[in-house]
Amino acid sequence: MKLITIGDNVVDCYLDRKEYFPGGNCVNVAVHAKRNGAEQVAYIGIFGNDAPARHLQFALTQEGIDYQFSRTAVGITGQPKVNLSPDGDRIFVGGPKNTVQHRFKIQLTLEEIEYVQQFDLCHVSCYSSMESELPKLAEVIKVAYDFSDHKTPAYIESVAPYISYAFFSAAELSEGDLEAFISSLQAFHFEVIVITRGGNPAIVISGQDRFYQKLNKIDVTDTMGAGDSFIAGFLTSYTANKNIEAAIEQGTRSAENTCQVYGGFGYPQPLLD
Repeated sequence: MKLITIGDNVVDCYLDRKEYFPGGNCVNVAVHAKRNGAEQVAYIGIFGNDAPARHLQFALTQEGIDYQFSRTAVGITGQPKVNLSPDGDRIFVGGPKNTVQHRFKIQLTLEEIEYVQQFDLCHVSCYSSMESELPKLAEVIKVAYDFSDHKTPAYIESVAPYISYAFFSAAELSEGDLEAFISSLQAFHFEVIVITRGGNPAIVISGQDRFYQKLNKIDVTDTMGAGDSFIAGFLTSYTANKNIEAAIEQGTRSAENTCQVYGGFGYPQPLLD
């Protein structure tokens, strides 16, 4: 399985621990896909020219992720501020808005589109500012897309034609609202729909078939990146074998491992004032 991710990178700044960790949905998915056995993984994003960006690049190099087509811009890396609740849940409490990711967008070149074609799957997130590039990608590769909690019908409709595997976070929905949301998604003809629900079992839908995650009791250190890790494990397995139940199991194991370390995938650095 060969995966390329395109989009966001940040460093998550833990105020209580006075440490920061590399992260961002697309970086997390890339790293965890490699850890889940993907043969080749690459990442394209926009890096700042500061110390956090250099640490992100160091971590990607250590994990064997190719980022040769990424850009570097003058400016700061995204630095969301985080506190941990007593049960290990991460709580975002703001961060700078003048980051390179807020200021710039990726426009894929012909050379990069040809590079993307070497892979089996491309993963993008709603935080990647890649909506305008999805038609280019969908012409040459299947696209997995993390909508996170972006469930506005107009937004889903705007990108749905280019998406094969759709991931949503719906922990806040009641059972009734969840069923209504699932029903609304049928109009978009995604190949696979994955809905994570926080502490409740994820639901995976393919055609008329519905599958439920089996949750195991674990000791949680930090939930940062657990959803991204689930996506990575699921996609790595499903792309290789097209077996949804096996993919759910691998995604679950991946998320469990992530919940037992700090940060999206480790590599702490001291948080400077």
